[in-house]
Amino acid sequence: MPDPFKSYLHQQSHKASLNHLRQVKRILASFHDYLEKHSLTFAKLKIEDLDHFLAGLKVARSTLSLYRSYLRGFLKYLHRERRIVRKDLAPLLVGPRLFCKQKPPKFLRPQEVQTLFASLSLSTRSDIRTYAIVHLAYTLGLRPVEISTITLDDISFRKAELTLSNRKGHNPVTLPLPEQTIKALAAYLAKARPKSPSRSLFVNFPFPYSPLQSGSVIQCISKAMKRAGLSCSAYSLRHTYAQNLLHMGQSVYEIKEMLGHDNIHSTQKYLHIHVDLMRKVLFHETL
Repeated sequence: MPDPFKSYLHQQSHKASLNHLRQVKRILASFHDYLEKHSLTFAKLKIEDLDHFLAGLKVARSTLSLYRSYLRGFLKYLHRERRIVRKDLAPLLVGPRLFCKQKPPKFLRPQEVQTLFASLSLSTRSDIRTYAIVHLAYTLGLRPVEISTITLDDISFRKAELTLSNRKGHNPVTLPLPEQTIKALAAYLAKARPKSPSRSLFVNFPFPYSPLQSGSVIQCISKAMKRAGLSCSAYSLRHTYAQNLLHMGQSVYEIKEMLGHDNIHSTQKYLHIHVDLMRKVLFHETL
């Protein structure tokens, strides 16, 4: 693809996982073909052209929403950094609001959390690595890509803190590490992590011990879920983290900051009905 597609992808390669980069490249390649076919230039691009392009994609509604998000990032780049597009079209590129979801985000109930952690093993190096990864995902609500980009320099055992400098949305943050998560990380560093020139916290075990990618982090969590007999995704732990904050009385704005969201609407997708409170008020029951 020509510039500025190539320049944008190069920029993203420094802060996105390989899997994410492939997805962005796929939609941008289709967008480039669309512009070529209709003899459109960036200077004359209109929101109607973008809507027409997306309408021609034969993909699921959830995938279309994802592609729309990738295009918004590219449009911001064209407007703010390259000054190729006069008007910022990114805020205009929105889809219809969904008032009902067939598969709402799933979070784990307390009994399921206990089942998950009880099923975690410490028998092998891979088990110990998964043990640390699951703790980070559950106690801090970290995204798989955030877990994959943690370096040894980001952890302060003395202060019990973790610094996320490459967080999605470019919102660096320092988070307190719970005691059980510190112990899980210490066990991984002492008993499982091989000596490697890489400063990445989590590495692959076959030599040359390359940094673990976000896809592998997802795989580790998914395997742990399956071993525990839970039909949940890797993101279920992040949903659970948000739900736990809600149960603790945190506001949606506080949860937004903890999750590292730029937009409050992103946070609302993670929150669910407070089932405990509803049953207590309506039926005088407790879970």
